[in-house]
Amino acid sequence: MAAKNHKLITNSKPQRIALVIQYSGTHLYGWQKQPQGRTVQSEIERAIDNAIRRPVSIYGAGRTDSGVHAAAQVAHFDNPSVIPANSWAAVLNSRLPDDIVIRASAPVDDRWHARFSASYRRYRYTIYTAAQPNLFVRPYSWHYYQQPLVIERMQAAVAPMLGTHHLAAFHRTDSGRSHSWVDIQDVSCHQSGDFVQIEIQANGFLYGMVRLLVGLLIQVGNGDLSIAEFTKIWQTEQRSQVRHSAPAKGLCLLRVGYPDFPFPKSVWYDTQPQFLLPTT
Repeated sequence: MAAKNHKLITNSKPQRIALVIQYSGTHLYGWQKQPQGRTVQSEIERAIDNAIRRPVSIYGAGRTDSGVHAAAQVAHFDNPSVIPANSWAAVLNSRLPDDIVIRASAPVDDRWHARFSASYRRYRYTIYTAAQPNLFVRPYSWHYYQQPLVIERMQAAVAPMLGTHHLAAFHRTDSGRSHSWVDIQDVSCHQSGDFVQIEIQANGFLYGMVRLLVGLLIQVGNGDLSIAEFTKIWQTEQRSQVRHSAPAKGLCLLRVGYPDFPFPKSVWYDTQPQFLLPTT
C-alpha cells in the first residue's frame, strides 16, 4: 500500500528546490556525506527519503568541516514529488534531528545551483576572551584567555588581504582544490565586551582556510607575530609557518549570497545571534 501511495505523489518532471539550512556542528562530521558518522548532507537526504520513499541527492553551497556551524547554509535538490516547494521546510523539520533545521524552502529555476550560482560565502569566527569559562557560549566560541588580544593590530594585519590573492599559506595539503586563488571581498575584526569576532567574505574558500588564518592572526593579536611578519608569511606562501588551526567550534558559515535568491533577508542574512556580554 505504501508503494502505491508513493506512486501517486510522483512528478514526471522534478522541480528544483532551494533550502536555507542552520546546523550546530558540535556532534556532526561536517557537511559532506561520509562512510561513518552523522553529516548534514546525509541527515537531510535521509529525511527526504523518509518523506517520499525514494533516494534524492542534495547539493550544498560549500563544504563545512567537522564541528563547524552554519547560520544559513544553502542547498538544493530536485523534487520528484508533488509536495509544494514552500512546504519542504516543514516536511523536513519534522524528520530531522534537533541540531539541524531548515529555515525556509522555495522553488528555483532548474539552472540554479547552490554552489555554482553563489557570488560569495561569509564566515564569522567568535573568540571568547574572559578569564572564566562560560557554559552558554562554549559550543560556539574559542575560549582564548591566555594573553590579551589587540584588535587594532589584527585589523591592520588583515586589511591588505582584500582583493584576489594566491593564499597557498592557508591551503591544507588534504584539500582537493587544484589552486589557491581566492577573491576576498571583505574582512574585519571587532570586539564587543569579552567577544572578538573575525568576519571574512570571499567568492570561495580553501578547505580549512579560515581556521588556519585565525590561528595565525591570533599570534598578531597577542604580540607573538608582527604585522609585517604576518603579511610576509601569506604573501610569500610560507605554508610551513602556519602551524595552528583555530578550533572548529568558533567558526560559523554566516551566509551565502546570490544575484537571484528567492528568500527574504530575514531568512538568511544575519541569523547567528551574537554574544554581547560586557566586560566587568
